Amino acid sequence: MPTILVVDDDPHIRDVICFALKKDGFATVEAEDGEQALKRFQETRPDLVVLDIVMPELDGTEVCKALRRTSAVPIIFLSSRDDEVDRILGLELGGDDYVTKPFSPRELAARARAILRRGKNEGRETATADSSRLEHGRLRLDADRYAAFWQGQEVALTLTEFSILRTLMRHPGKVFNRDQLMDGGYQDYRVVSDRTIDSHVRRVRAKFKALGAEPIETLHGIGYRLGPC
Repeated sequence: MPTILVVDDDPHIRDVICFALKKDGFATVEAEDGEQALKRFQETRPDLVVLDIVMPELDGTEVCKALRRTSAVPIIFLSSRDDEVDRILGLELGGDDYVTKPFSPRELAARARAILRRGKNEGRETATADSSRLEHGRLRLDADRYAAFWQGQEVALTLTEFSILRTLMRHPGKVFNRDQLMDGGYQDYRVVSDRTIDSHVRRVRAKFKALGAEPIETLHGIGYRLGPC
């Protein structure tokens, strides 16, 4: 039974979310603020985090930054602001999805299940194809661990970032438009904007650039491809 950490300073919202998730077959752990969220995460190691952005003291963005230092756990952001700046900021920080309040608890549960199912399905497909490792020059992906490496040094990626990079690595040199990357990163999941895909690609690039690498090339007006590594 997958475990989901629900973080929100409003106890009513936590109750509603947890009720929907439990009804859908998930176990839940609750946290009422950012500090408690980090503590609960270390104690329970959940499979997914539902994280409110606006909280007193340590807000959701700071919690996400702290989690991303050590974990690629999927994160669904919650916010009362339907603002594109918040949306892109959340995804660039390493979020996998974004839900605006008020929201349907059933839809949130369905999105959580889709994210977790996508991870399982990709692992199963990789094992079946006997291609758990992809290599291109100095870049290597280990699909069993959802880990990326540049010259042997691990690069921490979220599930969505890993899926997009894996799509590019399956056909080095091939140009993928945003719709194709969307299919690779959000299989049977949801439709996202071009800006969201650009945001994920930009974050992947930043992580590799910190190691002196630039494996993803942009063809303006067309899409992206994996270049020489």
